[in-house]
Amino acid sequence: MVISRYNSRKSQALRDLQKKLYAFQFALNAIDFDAQTVAPSESYPGRGEALEVLSGIKYSLIADPSLPALLEKARSEERTEQEAAEVAELQRMYDETSKIPAQEYAAFVKLTTAAVNAWEKAKAASDFSLFAPYLEQIVAYRRRTAAYFDANKAPYDVWLDQYEKGLSMAQCDAFFDQLKAVIQPLVKEIGQRGAKIPSDFLKGTWPIEAQKMLSAAVMKLMGIDESHCVLSESEHPFTTEFYKGDVRITTHYHEDDMASNLYSVIHEGGHALYELHMADRLQYTCLSGGASMGLHESQSRLCENYLGRSLGFIRSLWPTLTELFPAQLAGVTPEAFYKAVNQCQPSLIRTEADEVTYCLHVMVRYELEKRLMDGSLAVKDLPAAWNAQMKELLGVEVPDDAHGVLQDIHWACGDLGYFPSYALGTAYGAQMMASMRKELDVDGLLEAGNWAPITGWLEERIWQYGKEKTPAQLLQNACGGAFDPKFYTDYLVEKYSAIYQL
Repeated sequence: MVISRYNSRKSQALRDLQKKLYAFQFALNAIDFDAQTVAPSESYPGRGEALEVLSGIKYSLIADPSLPALLEKARSEERTEQEAAEVAELQRMYDETSKIPAQEYAAFVKLTTAAVNAWEKAKAASDFSLFAPYLEQIVAYRRRTAAYFDANKAPYDVWLDQYEKGLSMAQCDAFFDQLKAVIQPLVKEIGQRGAKIPSDFLKGTWPIEAQKMLSAAVMKLMGIDESHCVLSESEHPFTTEFYKGDVRITTHYHEDDMASNLYSVIHEGGHALYELHMADRLQYTCLSGGASMGLHESQSRLCENYLGRSLGFIRSLWPTLTELFPAQLAGVTPEAFYKAVNQCQPSLIRTEADEVTYCLHVMVRYELEKRLMDGSLAVKDLPAAWNAQMKELLGVEVPDDAHGVLQDIHWACGDLGYFPSYALGTAYGAQMMASMRKELDVDGLLEAGNWAPITGWLEERIWQYGKEKTPAQLLQNACGGAFDPKFYTDYLVEKYSAIYQL
């Protein structure tokens, strides 16, 4: 039995540091959530000033020159697994943060605050030129600061690694090639031989108030505790975690598209469930939060697709759907609805894409990010390049900037390198589901409206650990093996061959 001596004076200083970092991050998250939900459109300059100051103080805490000595002292002591993980995470934070000059660190926060505001205006006007000057600065910053981490590494490799530790362009290229080899022929076969799927009933008018009632019902069905999680509205749906007792999600309502909100709520609800079920012992430490962006997206995509687009789930939700939308769903069966929300149809919007074509949307962004970061694509030429990639990979014509290059908020936030996480997470989720089905009657549980065994399985193997374990360790824990994208491609072929009677 290891007796921890982590309670020494110096180690207590590390505990105090983590509590301070938590407090500053809480404040930063509160400001960001407010900005994207209820703040006045022209409030961003003052918000940017506040964020610059708060981020600067947070930087000084992480990059404190005395921190390495404290960490070295902690490493020399006997520690529990959690304590060792805390020390390792704090070391990572110091190593990465201290490489960026304090002034640049804080200035970037101010820049992205203004960029998000510009993106919102540009999207509303469908005019990329309103956002382009900000994106040019963001790309330049990311290219420049990548050298602080590794001057010998391609800038985009640096940032891929920041979002998913160990990830590189070479790995992404191989991963996406493996997906394309299955997805593109499947899309073609569906288009040429697939049975006709009626879906006209999804069009029309879906009252917003009824959609809000649906959102509440879905969150209850998923087991999301409303005393610890609220749903708000934003231009782009997202999740903000303060701590396990306060997680906030957003959606965007479209009167002509109920399914968009339905699956946004389930997607963000998956993120929320992850955060709400982390172990209490991790709260206020640097280990609270998802193990990686890919792991976090695996939970949202798992809930959205593998659970939320299943026939069992739709059957369980059917009484609620028909009560809220009796006219719109008159004569429609759960089976018909299931096929309609799973139809494979190349489309414009990533967040509304079907399971087959979704990763093609991610590939569009990945290819463009690579070119932006290596300098072969200028920001001003991005809309044309976007439209060309959408035509090449998905065969669709982009009508305007709002439905094309401006549809996602991520670049305005500075998140170049984030998008591959969605595809990785989708594939992680497929592998987890294959393992879960060996132990649970997933379909039967979903049809009965009983999510508890499913979420319990995920909590036991994934959620409780936060950042205490690596993504590879968590996949091993949940699946008993290393990551294998074939689980995902096999799932797509099996599911869509049945739907389209191939």
